[in-house]
Amino acid sequence: MNLTPYAPKVAHNGALSITWYEGGSPDGFPVLLIHGFASTAHVNWVHPGWFKALGDGGYRVIALDNRGHGHSDKPHDPAAYTPEIMAGDAAAVLDAAGVERAHVFGYSMGARISCFLALDHASRVARVVFGGLGSGLVDGVGDWDAIAAALLAPSLDDVEDERGRMFRAFAEQTGSDRKALAACIRTSRKEVTAAQLEQLQAPALVGVGSKDEIAGSASALADMLPNGRAFEIAGRDHMLAVGDKSFKAAVLDFLGEHGEAKA
Repeated sequence: MNLTPYAPKVAHNGALSITWYEGGSPDGFPVLLIHGFASTAHVNWVHPGWFKALGDGGYRVIALDNRGHGHSDKPHDPAAYTPEIMAGDAAAVLDAAGVERAHVFGYSMGARISCFLALDHASRVARVVFGGLGSGLVDGVGDWDAIAAALLAPSLDDVEDERGRMFRAFAEQTGSDRKALAACIRTSRKEVTAAQLEQLQAPALVGVGSKDEIAGSASALADMLPNGRAFEIAGRDHMLAVGDKSFKAAVLDFLGEHGEAKA
């Protein structure tokens, strides 16, 4: 199976190279997609059908491999993975794509990065979708040190923690640099304060699976946002919610409220 149907392009944030891809309509309003931890642009967005769905909706679709993931550079220093720095990577991709303003859609860790992008680069974000992350954006998503330990364990057989086993298996499935991921998970979980969320003026949609035990409450996060709304992805857990058809429909409806897909 061809795992890279979209040709890679490269942006730079300082000395680091960030790989990105694009599809959809070249003349459409841009949508920037930011994937979750241990995933890639193709795993999170191409294979679950988001490139097709958004492209069919008339949008220009742009997605990056976060640092530490996919074909982007992979530092092993945890200090390189704060969400502010990773939001800077996303802004650098917009620069490389020649995009001044876009809708932004992040899933899980990508939702956290999207929030920092919307806070630190507010003029560049028209609408924002937080997928797979609700009140955990503010309250935290639990102790993930076990995941870092699982990623650095000699083998999957040495991992007893259930969540650690899930992410270790996922990292092996995607052929990831496990040392880079362990560094990333230590510092990318920085929480956003309620006071910061009060400054986020972009309309926001929060989509969380009804069986998601990681993300926290979608409605609780939406209530903290000046222009937020919640969408429950029925019957889906954290891993399966991203490709859900009802979620695709809700996102397309939400983005469509901004006006025509074409700029």
